[in-house]
Amino acid sequence: MPRRLSAPVKIGIAGLPGSGKTQTLLRIIQLLEAEGIVVGGMVTEPIIEKRRPVGFHLVHWATQERGVFAHENLKSRHRSGRYGIAVEVLEDLGVRALADARESADVIVIDEVGKLEVDSEIFTQAVVATLETPKTTLMTLHKKSRNPLLQDIRRRDELRLLEVTPVNKNLLPFKVVRLIQGTAH
Repeated sequence: MPRRLSAPVKIGIAGLPGSGKTQTLLRIIQLLEAEGIVVGGMVTEPIIEKRRPVGFHLVHWATQERGVFAHENLKSRHRSGRYGIAVEVLEDLGVRALADARESADVIVIDEVGKLEVDSEIFTQAVVATLETPKTTLMTLHKKSRNPLLQDIRRRDELRLLEVTPVNKNLLPFKVVRLIQGTAH
């Protein structure tokens, strides 16, 4: 029997690149799913070649479908650092993952809002629609990005913003799960 969820909460996990935002998110998903809570949405997963990151997969959490959406060998007019961005993967797989999660998940996850989601009005609209859904939403946010979507998200009254640090990264997943379940004090 799944544990009850609190009233929907919107939680942002912020941190600098490499701070462990995605690992924290994956641990939260693991803890929630162990409680019988259905998680949906999208996460990013590094593509490692010869022990170094060369890009990112976008993963539709519910189906585990993956698409290469950022890669250093990808030719694209959309770029983030050394990566070319496949906006079409974001606008197809990413948007579909969020729509499916709005429909059938208990908790919606959106990994790395603002870092790699360049210039996509379609994806931006999907994120905004997800935030307006009366379901718990958990997202990771780049700490210092000036991306307009990120700035809008940070200004939302209902957003609870938590920062991942080397000191709290092992305990933060448990705190977030308690917030989602309404058992945090």
